[in-house]
Amino acid sequence: MTDPQTEIPAPLRLRDVASFDDEADVIVVGFGGAGACAALEARATGADVLVLDRFDGGGATAISGGVFYAGGGTRVQREAKVEDSVEAMYEYLKLEVKGVVSDETLRDFCEQSSRNLEWLSSHGVPFEGSLCPVKTSYPTDDYYLYYSGNEGFAPYKDAAKPAPRGHRAKGKGLPGENFYAPLRESAIQKGVRVSFLTRVTRLVLDDEGEVVGVEAQVVEDRVAATLLRGLYSTAMALRNYSPQTARACYARIFDIEAKKSTRRFFRAERGVILSAGGFIYNRAMVEKNAPAYRPGMPLGTVADDGSGIRLGQSAGGTVDLMGRVSAWRFINPPEAFTRGILVNKKGERYINEMMYGAAIGEAMVEQNEGKAILILDDAMKRVAREQCKPGKAQWFQRAPALLNLWFNRKEASSIEELAAKIKVPADALRRSVEEYNRGVEAKRDALGKPEIALQKIEKAPFHAIDCSIDSKRFPCPTLTLGGLVVDERTGAVLKADRTPVRGLYAAGRTAVGVCSRQYVSGLSIADCVYSGRRAGANAARGERALDAAE
Repeated sequence: MTDPQTEIPAPLRLRDVASFDDEADVIVVGFGGAGACAALEARATGADVLVLDRFDGGGATAISGGVFYAGGGTRVQREAKVEDSVEAMYEYLKLEVKGVVSDETLRDFCEQSSRNLEWLSSHGVPFEGSLCPVKTSYPTDDYYLYYSGNEGFAPYKDAAKPAPRGHRAKGKGLPGENFYAPLRESAIQKGVRVSFLTRVTRLVLDDEGEVVGVEAQVVEDRVAATLLRGLYSTAMALRNYSPQTARACYARIFDIEAKKSTRRFFRAERGVILSAGGFIYNRAMVEKNAPAYRPGMPLGTVADDGSGIRLGQSAGGTVDLMGRVSAWRFINPPEAFTRGILVNKKGERYINEMMYGAAIGEAMVEQNEGKAILILDDAMKRVAREQCKPGKAQWFQRAPALLNLWFNRKEASSIEELAAKIKVPADALRRSVEEYNRGVEAKRDALGKPEIALQKIEKAPFHAIDCSIDSKRFPCPTLTLGGLVVDERTGAVLKADRTPVRGLYAAGRTAVGVCSRQYVSGLSIADCVYSGRRAGANAARGERALDAAE
């Protein structure tokens, strides 16, 4: 029996659609970061653009940290007196990207980086060059440019001169809305039409297989629409703090969509762009494609259900890297946590604890069965508590750190006693601690942790915090990275034989992109801008772009 959550919807044929309720040159499915950029770019060519969004726009971009990965000497970098080059950015990202896109595309991404930042600024996205002086997973509100990846660690620093490239939109806390809202407003001001509360359910194909429109379910009843919006707002506010309440809200939302929506048809004269996010909230798809990441906490919105990917498949599009998921095991701040060691269930240390959270998460899941236990001594624990005071980290960083120190910590007077409490081999844990301490003495860590972060684990009592992907008290955020395969020149969705699905494009996390092999902060949003603009420009040109590419 087919699971409706993973089922690929059969497309409609044009001859079976009696009439269309609306039409546009370009239809964009999803009004998040990628969709907004696609709509703006298509509109800039003079195309009539209609965006269809399941809720009220924003997607994962609007609830993110609003970080845009850019380099090569951006205006913001120059303001902060940071030296960078396109070549250094390219050589660094080449190690992170690992061939997921061609070298030609990656170089173009880097060359376009500074111009894309200026393009964002022209649409009102605010940036500034206040440089964060310390390595952190996310800076305080005093800083808006920071090292958002692994640039400063081996082997990356040996391949390319490090430079801070995390350009955070100006705003307090997590300013994803500050990044997204100006794009939304600019799109609407420039004449992009938007239909909200519109869930696209099927593509419409002509007899030659070209995508010429979409079927959608639109919540038009005002009372139902108001209730749906209220439920969605409540679910988004509580999703990380009361998952059961959020799930109850989602169930009501789905019920309203099923019972109170009207079937509508929309015609696309030149092309349809799928920019509906990934599939992390479709737990059946996660279980099917990336089961090791299923225990993680979904990061995004309930609209990240894979619908865009499955729509593309329904028209013959092929997918790749569906098993790639980014697991964010950030342990810094507090910085004192990085002075300890992370071990697996065998009691063995396996990564430089200063590495970017996604790199730690990948090593944790792919090589160590999802297990990560942080070992600290009492001196580290005391400093960690001091570093969790207001003003030294964001509240969403301080709160989980303190909760873990209070409720997710095991304590013992010896390493052997601690090993028994966390159920790892005592001899292995003792050996891991001793080897680490010898590296501290020699000022040379075996796994590459910089000398400034080295500190002996020697002062009892000793402590352990469960950082595993299935930790109940230390949730691990996860997001999907794979999706539809696209032509890297045009953004057109490709079939298994590498020919394009005519009239269909994809962008953002609905598609395979620059960040689909490995993630560093800001790279997904940067890819949304790059791939969104690419798809928008080529969809607006219609068949001519595809013909030129063939």
